[in-house]
Amino acid sequence: MRKVVLVTGASSGVGRALCQRLLQEDDGLHLCLACRNPDRAEAARAALLAACPSAQITSVQVDVSDLRSVLRAAAELRRRFQRLDCVYLNAGIMPQPQLDVSALLLGFFSRKVIHMLCTAEGLLTQHDKVTADGLQEVFATNVFGHFLLVRELEPLLCRGDGPARLVWTSSRNARKANFSLQDFQHRGGQEPYSSSKYAMDLLSVALNRKLNQRGLYSSVACPGTMLTNMTYGILPAFVWTLLMPIIWLLRFLVDSFTLTPHNGAEALVWLFRQKPESLDPLSKYLSATSGFGSTYVTAQQMDLDEDTAERFYHSLLELETHVKATLQGADAQS
Repeated sequence: MRKVVLVTGASSGVGRALCQRLLQEDDGLHLCLACRNPDRAEAARAALLAACPSAQITSVQVDVSDLRSVLRAAAELRRRFQRLDCVYLNAGIMPQPQLDVSALLLGFFSRKVIHMLCTAEGLLTQHDKVTADGLQEVFATNVFGHFLLVRELEPLLCRGDGPARLVWTSSRNARKANFSLQDFQHRGGQEPYSSSKYAMDLLSVALNRKLNQRGLYSSVACPGTMLTNMTYGILPAFVWTLLMPIIWLLRFLVDSFTLTPHNGAEALVWLFRQKPESLDPLSKYLSATSGFGSTYVTAQQMDLDEDTAERFYHSLLELETHVKATLQGADAQS
């Protein structure tokens, strides 16, 4: 029986590279591309089939920032499949990232320069907005839409006939200082991306506590610093061109500059090869690249506590109940 793997955000960036590499690992997969734009999904599907004609590749339309879209996609997946073996929760946004040039320059003369280059801590600010569902867009896209998707897909994941897995695309930029349990949507701050990634780490830990006994295991991975549409938006293209020689030199000091989505997918593919029950639920698995360009995976203990993870999980359950009731009320009135 073919394994069924679902990848959100599969039409570009690390999601597209991940799909390519998964098919190289096992061309007997049934790979389902979960994408917001159907045309881009079909283009990605055609390209993947051209490279691997024997593969079975389908797609489902989903915008994880739109809760109705998530519920429709989950219902469609439940109709199509009897099982899901792995779900990569990869779709995400970093809205209008702005580089704090003064913080960057000061950082070069501080003791934290290597840490700054690895994590971009303190260098980026973003301006978030509110979705039609009344949620902060970064939180809805990166965290809550995926949480709701997992909740709706539990019957396909928790089958009892073998382990299934979730893999979250997190970040080295996930910072405890940027997350608040009292403001987990990060309405009152300028680091929604970092907050959402830390929330993702907490959620992964909580899901393991809740669902391991039902055969579902969750892990988080960081693809490193890649040059994608998301990162190209931080600086003008000519600045990236000027910086590239410096970045290549920095790779001898900093292993987080994976640069390409193919390299960034290393930890996500590595996790696919592992037995999920053997992994440390409190570790984040990082894609890394040496100065000479070879890729490898390292593990990093996450800076969180399980009590906060548990409380955050219950906050999301309460939010789920609220938004579903709101959507049902709106449907009843229309």
